[in-house]
Amino acid sequence: RPLVGTALVVLGVLCASFSVKMRRLSRAMIFRNNFQIHRRGLSKTVASASKVSLIPCLNDNYAYLIHNSKTGITAVVDPAEAAPVKAALEKENLSLDYILNTHHHWDHVGGNEELKEAFGAKIVGPLEDEKRIPGIDILLGDGEIWDMEGEKVHVFHTPGHTSGHCAFYMPNSGSVFTGDTLFSLGCGRLFEGTPEQMHSSLSKIAALPSETMIYCGHEYTQSNAKFAVHVDPKNKDLQKRNEEIASLRSQGLPTIPTSIELEKKTNPFLRSSDPLLRDSIDAAESASDVEVFTKLRAMKDSF
Repeated sequence: RPLVGTALVVLGVLCASFSVKMRRLSRAMIFRNNFQIHRRGLSKTVASASKVSLIPCLNDNYAYLIHNSKTGITAVVDPAEAAPVKAALEKENLSLDYILNTHHHWDHVGGNEELKEAFGAKIVGPLEDEKRIPGIDILLGDGEIWDMEGEKVHVFHTPGHTSGHCAFYMPNSGSVFTGDTLFSLGCGRLFEGTPEQMHSSLSKIAALPSETMIYCGHEYTQSNAKFAVHVDPKNKDLQKRNEEIASLRSQGLPTIPTSIELEKKTNPFLRSSDPLLRDSIDAAESASDVEVFTKLRAMKDSF
């Protein structure tokens, strides 16, 4: 019996020791997991140091304020007018380093010179619009990667709406600024380009990663949705999107940004190869995607 009692005491000590070790191990694992989660979160924060803010201008234009909290650099895309941009900068206690223009139309460059004079900002735009963008300082061509002091900006020449139009893609922040080439559920009118050019330009943008956020030049989504539903009535993703748009606009909220993934599912101008859409508009079975796009654009012009 004394031996049994001794054994029980020893067993109790071993169990207590094991319990302590397990608690320590558990705490260590929790700490390690939390640290890994923290590091993952920190990495996302660092990678997405640029914040994009929407600035309503004129009746339905959008300019976009881009501020990189890591570098301190601030830019604005397509300032139709100076006053709302100045107000946004003042609210955030920011200066302005760069003005990015996607094309030369007045409702995208109207604030250029006043903002340049007020802040000493450099104006950046497509090489093809050298003679048409007021105050331009930095000319960028198709395929260039411009270093905006720490933010890599990929430049795509996207003719169609105008001959010199470009889009700015910023992979670090997962954003693309499409001006009047690609809209939510739509695309720009063909003022200076051909359907072939616009189709090619849209295809460039659609090839970006699906999670890329799209910042376009106008709040045209609800109007575009009416046409999209008309030509693609069996599209369930579009039907759901149409309901969301109606809800947002009834509250006076923007429908931008949208995403590459969502537009490829719902924007008729990115869906020329879809059998149901082609059937809906009575496209010839032998029609190419460009021919279907051309028909869609003509239909939209008279819708």
